[in-house]
Amino acid sequence: MPIDIRAVGKRADPFRRTWDSTDALLYALGVGAGQEDASRELQFTTENTAGVEQQVVPSFAIPVVQTGLGKILTFGDYPRGSLVHAEQSLTVHRPLTPAGSVTVSARIASIADKGSGALVRMETEAVDTTTGEPVVSTRLGYFIRGEGGFGGQHGDPSGGTPWSEPLGDPHESIVVPTRPDQALLYRLSGDRNPLHSDPAAAGAAGFPRPILHGLATYGIATRVLTNRLLDGDPARFGSISARFTRPVFPGDTLVVRVWRTEESVVFRVLNDAGAIVLDRGRLTGHFLDRHPPQS
Repeated sequence: MPIDIRAVGKRADPFRRTWDSTDALLYALGVGAGQEDASRELQFTTENTAGVEQQVVPSFAIPVVQTGLGKILTFGDYPRGSLVHAEQSLTVHRPLTPAGSVTVSARIASIADKGSGALVRMETEAVDTTTGEPVVSTRLGYFIRGEGGFGGQHGDPSGGTPWSEPLGDPHESIVVPTRPDQALLYRLSGDRNPLHSDPAAAGAAGFPRPILHGLATYGIATRVLTNRLLDGDPARFGSISARFTRPVFPGDTLVVRVWRTEESVVFRVLNDAGAIVLDRGRLTGHFLDRHPPQS
C-alpha cells in the first residue's frame, strides 16, 4: 500500500520517555559541545564541575520525544530509503532537567502531495509525567520521495514556521567544525540508521561515505545559537525551526549565518562548499541584545 491519506489525524497512544544525566551529556558531545575547547560549555558536558550546574542543550528534547515515531505512527508502505527528514521545529515550554520523564502525545497532522513525493507532518506534545506541566512541543516533516500523485493536501493546512528572506549581509557568521566521528557520537542518542555509520549502506543510498544525521546538524546549530545569543542559558530559549536541504558529511566545517531582527533571529547553515544545508532557520528566545547590530 502506498501513502495512506486516511492516516491523517491518527494519534498514538500516549507513551512515556525517560532520560538521565548521562543521556544529556552524551547528546551534548554528539552535537559538538566542548569540541573546540573542553573547558567551555561545561554546563552541557559535565555534571560535577565546581560552581557549574548541569544543563541540557534544548534540542536534546527532539530525540527524547521523536525517536521511533515513524514506527509508532505509520502512514503506508514505502521503501525505507525514500524517506528523508525535511523540516523540524521545537518549542520549549520549560528547560529540560538533566534527568526526567515526560509523557508524549503524537499525531499525524497532515499529508500533502508535492508531486515528486509526499510531505507527512507530525506533531508531538510532551508533559511532565508527574505534574502534567507542558515541557516541549515539536513539529516534524518527512518527505517520501516518489510517493506523490494522490492529489492535494489532507489535514491541517498550515505550513511550517513563518519565514521572511533575510535582507543584506548576515550580522554575524559563526564557523563550526565537525568531527570525522561526529555521526558515530550522535547515533548513540538513538538514531542507529546505518546510513550514518555503514559505508555499504551509504553507498547503496548514493553517498560516497556515511552522512551526518540531519538532526545532528540541527542540534549543532541550536547549541551554537544558544551559546552565542542566549549566553549559553537554556532558560532563555524559546523555539527553533529549520528545513533540511542537503546532507552534511562528518568532518565538514559549517558556517551559521545569523540575521537579527527585533522579534527573533533568522539563520542559515552552509557547508564547506558554501551550499545551504539548513534553510529557513528561525530562533526565538530572550536575547541578550534584542536589537539587530548596527551595520
